[in-house]
Amino acid sequence: MVVVGADVHKQTHTFVAVDQGGRKLGQVTVQATTDGHLKALGWARREFGDELEWAIEDCRHLSSRLERDLLGAGQAVVRVPPKMMGQARAIARTRGKSDPIDALAVARAALAEPGLPRACHDEAARELKLLVDRRDTLVKQRTATINSLRWRVHELDPEYPLKPAGLDRARHQQALAVWLAGKSGIVAELAGEELDDVIALTGRINAMEKRISTLVGQRAPELVALPGCGALTAAKLVGEIGGVDRFAHEAQLARHAGIAPIPVWSGRTAGRVRMTRSGNRQINCAIHRIALTQTRLKDSLGRAYYEKKKSEGMSNREALRCLKRQLVRLVFTTLKNAQQSVPGACLPAAA
Repeated sequence: MVVVGADVHKQTHTFVAVDQGGRKLGQVTVQATTDGHLKALGWARREFGDELEWAIEDCRHLSSRLERDLLGAGQAVVRVPPKMMGQARAIARTRGKSDPIDALAVARAALAEPGLPRACHDEAARELKLLVDRRDTLVKQRTATINSLRWRVHELDPEYPLKPAGLDRARHQQALAVWLAGKSGIVAELAGEELDDVIALTGRINAMEKRISTLVGQRAPELVALPGCGALTAAKLVGEIGGVDRFAHEAQLARHAGIAPIPVWSGRTAGRVRMTRSGNRQINCAIHRIALTQTRLKDSLGRAYYEKKKSEGMSNREALRCLKRQLVRLVFTTLKNAQQSVPGACLPAAA
């Protein structure tokens, strides 16, 4: 088996092949296009045969086309976190930074961690991710516009009864529009334009939420049925996980999400752990929202588990961390069962 590490950039991709001992066998740089990817694949097959594994630094948009082309050609692809690549480069004997050095570090990191999740693209999961990301962008735009609008209203009348969080609601928007219609001057004019922007953005956000709710209800209704997991949270989980089949077991998902605890003990401090600050923070945030909601639901299993951990002497934060770890197991099992009921949901071709 030869491992081919890839350092991806917007214009070019650099590939370095290594054997099972981590020794460099060759390198090639190609254009970041489908033709370039097929050229790299032909080079690897010609030089090293068909027993190949491709290790790609996980750079989202930069690596998506490369994954699509390799998976479409029937190749095995694993994703290497950038932090892991950086650590492999730091302990290498080579010094400095270049594309071949980075690609070599990616390949060696994949060799050192044989259990890395394999790339697997789910069309529905990617569609949900794109929609959720777009909604998040629209919400940020609306928040920035509302903040600017608030200052203009304050300049016009500091005593205007503006609700702390009401400008995303139709009745407050209409009331403000009527009030601004009676004002004159450039500040009132700009405030009216910003209010129109807020109204338009709110309509687009609401439409996007309905579309997301419909899709996630079709894709993962079991996940939406979990206590504390709304449609947007479920869509975030499905989109960010991107095909649960690429994780061999729930512990890999927990590590990927930055929820698995890290041991930090030595000698007489045996058993001490801390939470990792790395991992996919979007998945971590979604699980955190579910955990917080469950701790507030009466007669829920999550709250019972949370109270049990607190009765064992854990602090609120420690008990919440334990609950999040259990929820990862629950989410993994739920998505795994749903995946099995939909044959071919996660195919070896990029979405």
